[in-house]
Amino acid sequence: MSQTLSTANEPLVSRETDGAVVRLLLNCPQRRNALSRRMLQSLRDELAELAPRREIKVVVLAAAGPVFSAGHDLAELSAASPAELEAIFALCTEVMEAVRLGPQIVVAEVQGLATAAGCQLAATCDLIVAADTASFATPGVKIGLFCSTPAVALSRAVPAKKALEMLVTGTPLSAAEAHDCGLVNRVVAAGELTAATRALAQQIAAASGETLRIGKRAFYEQLALDRPQAYATAGCTMVCNAQTTDAQEGMRAFLEKRPPRWTS
Repeated sequence: MSQTLSTANEPLVSRETDGAVVRLLLNCPQRRNALSRRMLQSLRDELAELAPRREIKVVVLAAAGPVFSAGHDLAELSAASPAELEAIFALCTEVMEAVRLGPQIVVAEVQGLATAAGCQLAATCDLIVAADTASFATPGVKIGLFCSTPAVALSRAVPAKKALEMLVTGTPLSAAEAHDCGLVNRVVAAGELTAATRALAQQIAAASGETLRIGKRAFYEQLALDRPQAYATAGCTMVCNAQTTDAQEGMRAFLEKRPPRWTS
């Protein structure tokens, strides 16, 4: 279990490893798992340590207590100098990009409210499994601090008009509504959340790690391109992927009607 940047002898982010799956737990329920500078540093350090570990294929990001994350620590923001504000928001962006650009598939396990930068964190993850008790909101407009950086992740996860509605009204989306607009992949009963997320993570982890790394990188690369450029980029990726050891093994296994034996 990680001991990164602990508070009161407890880690802000704890870690459990189950084969090729690592579960990171936001572990500050008394502060509603606020993304303080120290929480963000803990997440950044955990993700950086996991990134080169090729045996880890999936990272599950969960949270202790009833709230997934209440977003930035407003007490910290209100007391910060302009330079400190710049550093906090830059650190938050660094963490979000570590999730998006990291080699592992990152699955958010959302049990409760994910608000503001907490919603940003969930939306940045590759997949979301939510309890039917979860909700998602970007309510910064209500306190005069528009959720501009959360909007980056949110507007890439849901249709633009739905994202803007969330941003200008601050009204939370239920888990069911979040599923309907494409923010959430799966909604399950609260008591089944951890098991359902674990099952999805293990299903993903059954694939070749090399193939998952190639596929995640290519997915986000093509997403920002127009269609001709996207096809060109994806085509080059397919050529390279097809020559890898695991792709060759997978094709042989299919033709020979046997399970593949991955090298990663």
